[in-house]
Amino acid sequence: MTDRPVRVRIAPSPTGEPHVGTAYIALFNYLFAKKNGGEFILRIEDTDATRSTPEFEQKVLDALKWCGLTWSEGPDIGGPYGPYRQSDRKDTYLPFVEQIVSNGHGFRCFCTPERLAEMRDAQRAAGKPPKYDGRCLTLSAEEVTTRMAAGEPTVVRMKIPTEGSCKFTDGVYGDVDIPWDAVDMQVLLKADGMPTYHMANVVDDHMMKITHVARGEEWLSSVPKHILIYQYLGLEPPVFMHLSLMRNHDKSKLSKRKNPTSISYYTALGYLPEALMNFLGLFFIQISEGEELLSMEELAAKFDPENLSKAGAIFDIQKLDWLNGRWIREKLSEDEFAGRVLAWAMENDRLKEGLKLSQSRITKLGELPDLAGFLLKSDLGLDASAFAKVKSTPEELVEIFNTVQPDLEKILEWNVETIEAELRAIADRMGKKLKVVVAPLFVAMSGSSRSLPLFDSMAILGRSVVRQRLKLAAQVAASMAGSGK
Repeated sequence: MTDRPVRVRIAPSPTGEPHVGTAYIALFNYLFAKKNGGEFILRIEDTDATRSTPEFEQKVLDALKWCGLTWSEGPDIGGPYGPYRQSDRKDTYLPFVEQIVSNGHGFRCFCTPERLAEMRDAQRAAGKPPKYDGRCLTLSAEEVTTRMAAGEPTVVRMKIPTEGSCKFTDGVYGDVDIPWDAVDMQVLLKADGMPTYHMANVVDDHMMKITHVARGEEWLSSVPKHILIYQYLGLEPPVFMHLSLMRNHDKSKLSKRKNPTSISYYTALGYLPEALMNFLGLFFIQISEGEELLSMEELAAKFDPENLSKAGAIFDIQKLDWLNGRWIREKLSEDEFAGRVLAWAMENDRLKEGLKLSQSRITKLGELPDLAGFLLKSDLGLDASAFAKVKSTPEELVEIFNTVQPDLEKILEWNVETIEAELRAIADRMGKKLKVVVAPLFVAMSGSSRSLPLFDSMAILGRSVVRQRLKLAAQVAASMAGSGK
């Protein structure tokens, strides 16, 4: 263990809806800092310029704040080691990359994406793991200079030892030994001048004086690259801790294709942040039966990073429901409960926007629950009868849902205009009239063929709820097609 003041960080990429896995890793780091009297820092890793957006960055900040996590340094509040957004630190990385190259530990690579794709395809066909074959490793300094002067696109790759292995001690897995021949000659600097995740990660952790890096176990195989970069720069690496991934009951990786994984989904359904943090925090502590209901302060007091399980954290939605119910019943006063309900209904202007759309469509207020209640429901109870008035066959319904689901994922900014534009484009691509595509979507979103305007409803419900409702509707349609209804 390091004797420096403890400094840990969470470093999400703003490339999509914040994942419960991000909250899981963030909570561990937060509790670790609390336990050790250290600092918890938020850094935004947006080196993927094509997928990172300000909208997703704001969603990350909002989601982590909703979880009850606070940080002492970050892009929103600043700090002594800023900026805390990698795109604002672009000029920081080049001297470190140049140091690695000038010391003979890195090299310029001119291989085109097409050449690399062919190389990997050939390696896979031969049953080998795809990795860089070292073609540019032996280029002379003169040839490199000439090709760069000619404006040829180039990246910087790191050199990897040809023999032996990387040995290190992980805070969870203990002694780890990874052979160097399993490690790729990682790109450190992309052709656009931006560092890759691996390079930026090491430089930022060094400059922000991070002492412990706690992240998901999927990064364990990247540690040799990171340790090598630290060595090439003559820097002290942090203590690495790799946490078991959250998994489904069947031990498969928790993914949005199988289950709702966005934090926004759990906020929309009315889960309490205290209950979600309680649920995630139980993966990091040892308790007896009957001690499950714990606040953040109680989690911090019982937090034990020395006894973490490598078995995998099972995301048991029934246990989360049980904890959430207990928090609602046992931890909230009547006034607090009423306040939480109102705040939840008003979240993201859901109730306000729903009422605005409902006003011109009702004759009395008592019609509101039937017309707009779907905006607040956690479960529509969708079954085959809901699609009785839709003229499409079950097979057509399956085709529509299976086409719409992945295509909506491509929308970067989620709003009425982008949803309408994408659904019109989907209808064109499918060769169907728009009304044929949207009719079953009305049912999937609201449970009824008479509802509020579809595009507005989808915008209000939010990306993560829409994703789950489409998934459930597709399952109903598939069962209808299978039964011949």
